[in-house]
Amino acid sequence: MLKIGEFSGLSRISVRMLRYYNELGLLRPDHVDETTGYRYYREDQLALAARIADLRDMGFGVTAIGEVIFGGDEALEHALRLRRAELIRERQELWEQLNRLEIALQRLGKDESRMKYEVRVKTLPERYVASVRGVLPVYAEEGRLWHTMMKELGMANVRQAQPCYGLGIYHDLEYRDHDVDVEIQLAVEGKHQDTEHVKFKTVPPILMASATYQGSYAKLSEVNASVAEWVRDNGYAFAGPNFTIDHVSPHDTQNPDELVTEVCYPVKKKSE
Repeated sequence: MLKIGEFSGLSRISVRMLRYYNELGLLRPDHVDETTGYRYYREDQLALAARIADLRDMGFGVTAIGEVIFGGDEALEHALRLRRAELIRERQELWEQLNRLEIALQRLGKDESRMKYEVRVKTLPERYVASVRGVLPVYAEEGRLWHTMMKELGMANVRQAQPCYGLGIYHDLEYRDHDVDVEIQLAVEGKHQDTEHVKFKTVPPILMASATYQGSYAKLSEVNASVAEWVRDNGYAFAGPNFTIDHVSPHDTQNPDELVTEVCYPVKKKSE
């Protein structure tokens, strides 16, 4: 048997937290001396203490830890997978924040006019596309749709056209913090039957104002500003949901500085 101080040293859990875990029923002493009040733990309870410490270090709260350790292996696996997805999302958000900070530092003391992007009007031709549309928690999870599309296109032996025009279309009229309506499209060869999630269709040509840039998605706001100013100054009006074409996507590189994105806005002449 181990006294609480000894158990604390071996388990890397403070005496204060051991008492707290006892109150919650998370990790109770095996024996409490009625005369002295001393608490004693069994050596084999160190394994449970180690699991609690690991879950704590992974960011689980005490309530979640209790649900996990008493829920069996299935509950543990489910909780770990959810926490992993949560941390991946947080990591992406932190990278975006870091990129924005880097861009802000680079812009300090520079002429704002240098931040303008070249905007062109061109027509995206008529295409036969594979399309997947869904409501996502946040914009950064667009990759879910691409994973679904590529899996089902591979199973159906569908070949991409050249150029493939990989599009992400954002159907909400306004920017949303969550529950975003996103559609992806990929030009393909031949004609095909719809699969479980992929719909095939012919889309008409689109007159669009677009600007292409290299670097992180953190630059999107300033690229949008350049496109909006160009549309205003050249007698055009917006005419549909905006979309992006990923010329070099996160699928191609893990370095945000190597991404190449074309920001596109359907437009029409104001007289039309």
